[in-house]
Amino acid sequence: MRTSIVIDENLLTEAKELSRLPTKKKVVEEAIKTYIAHLKRKRMTKLFGTVQWEGDLHKMRTDDTI
Repeated sequence: MRTSIVIDENLLTEAKELSRLPTKKKVVEEAIKTYIAHLKRKRMTKLFGTVQWEGDLHKMRTDDTI
């Protein structure tokens, strides 16, 4: 999809240099992927404490049948 946006040139240049990605397009795509992953992780933290886990962690770590 073609989209026209105005992006701070200094930010884009710094991101391109740090990431060593070859194009501005790749930098923007990587930034969006990273942002999506961040939001998914943030959403997962809201689940903390909502699920009751039952099991023997010690047994799972020492079980050779897996």
